[in-house]
Amino acid sequence: MAAPLLADYSKLFDLTDRLVLVTGGYGHLGRAMVLGLLAHGARVVVLARHENSFAEQFAAEIPGGRVHFQACDVASTPSVQAAFRAIREHHGAPHVLINNAVYSAGQQPDALTDEQFALGLDGSAGSAYRCLREVMPYLRENGGGKIINVASMYGMVAPDFAAYDAHPQFLNPPHYGAAKAAVIQLTKYFASYLGPENIQVNCVSPGAFPSARVQEQAGFVAELERRNPLGRIGRPEDLAGAFVYLSAPASDFVTGHNLIVDGGWTIR
Repeated sequence: MAAPLLADYSKLFDLTDRLVLVTGGYGHLGRAMVLGLLAHGARVVVLARHENSFAEQFAAEIPGGRVHFQACDVASTPSVQAAFRAIREHHGAPHVLINNAVYSAGQQPDALTDEQFALGLDGSAGSAYRCLREVMPYLRENGGGKIINVASMYGMVAPDFAAYDAHPQFLNPPHYGAAKAAVIQLTKYFASYLGPENIQVNCVSPGAFPSARVQEQAGFVAELERRNPLGRIGRPEDLAGAFVYLSAPASDFVTGHNLIVDGGWTIR
């Protein structure tokens, strides 16, 4: 039990009974976010399209009914609205929204169609705005809350194209970085707009966190490691703490911030 002098500090990262919504919360990075939040006491609802994928990741290993699934297509405003209404009815008003889901199409910088470029912008920036807009009334029910958007190091810097010379299948497309830069600015805009209502809006910019499939290409992983000051790629658990911090009381005076978790990639 904490001494009286330390009592106020013992709960800085305590998420007990806080309801956190995570879009795309069963993927490569989303799963780690959810596990980190659960480890600190949060109740979590994963919003996504495929309940079977959710069950594969969580149902067998998380006891106590603290993680739930809610069907939601973040590309559709009616779907987002219906999902938030259902969550409010079954779990109460949320305290935190994490905008993690993403979708896109197309890759080659000189060959994207107009439709592919627009879809890529919507898949990060449009979906984040859609969810942010629809969650605001529910956060206000709690007298405030937190919104955390997922951006990227490529929202701040351009790709080092030499890293992709021998691995063109992994080339980062232009609409991805453009959309993630928009997410960073969207974060700042709504931090200013919602600040008077005690709603903090921040974002996290991951660096190189290649999926298990990408990591099968050892040569490409070596290219990423060589360009990173810490000399390695990110592991999903490296990212979890950022979302715990920005969801917790420890960050109550932090808003409009872009927390970069990239092993130092963007300092050069």
